[in-house]
Amino acid sequence: MNRPLSGRRALVTGSTRGLGLATVRRLAADGCDVVVHGLGDAEALETLRSGLERDHGVRVLSSGANLVNPADIANLITAAISELGGIDILVNNAVTRHTAPVEEFTPEQWDESILVNLSSAFHTTRLLVPGMKQQGWGRIVNVSSIYGLRGAVNRVGYVTSKTGLIGLTRAIALETAKSGITCNAVCPGTSESPTHEDAIARLSATADLSRDTAEARVLAGKQPTGRLIAERGVAALIAFLCTDDATDITGAVLPIDGAWSAG
Repeated sequence: MNRPLSGRRALVTGSTRGLGLATVRRLAADGCDVVVHGLGDAEALETLRSGLERDHGVRVLSSGANLVNPADIANLITAAISELGGIDILVNNAVTRHTAPVEEFTPEQWDESILVNLSSAFHTTRLLVPGMKQQGWGRIVNVSSIYGLRGAVNRVGYVTSKTGLIGLTRAIALETAKSGITCNAVCPGTSESPTHEDAIARLSATADLSRDTAEARVLAGKQPTGRLIAERGVAALIAFLCTDDATDITGAVLPIDGAWSAG
């Protein structure tokens, strides 16, 4: 079996569902020891952890750290390094979403958007870069969004934080350009995540539409391909960026959006 990341160790934030889960599964399948992270039920998190370990024959840790708190982030990094001996790959995927016009967007929603979507990526990066520099190898992938490339109404916290994540990517890429570390951002369009699947299911039920018609309505004005972005495709792109073949890709902002950003 080809396992191009055998011996590597990865932390993927927000990896108990959606794109994060697809990514952690792909990295584990490629031979990488992983830290799976997410809030929620501790028993469910342990079931996920043990299943990944069993299915892929790699070491898997789990964490329920609250990324709003820098101290919790520091404890997460310390524990991961202690247990695995280091972290070679960092995927900043954790996200929170709030929807409201700017005048109705609360200070609490704004603060949470910035802390989870942007500041947590800064903290994980600043804490892991020294070890990556010391060993002369590291991979950082920030999961931005189509909304990091273009605006949208009623999503001021999400658009701002995802745009900021691209700026963080470029700054870190330049700072680490000669260190053996790469830092890139991926920008998915509307994907087949639980959030979007729930939206399609609700529309289908409330408007008495077929599943395909509801999906078409959700995607109206979005990706020209007319279909949801496959989670496995996003995970595969992230995994490739973590390989040695991607050594010369750094500072890149890579859409995976069915040509949405091309228009």
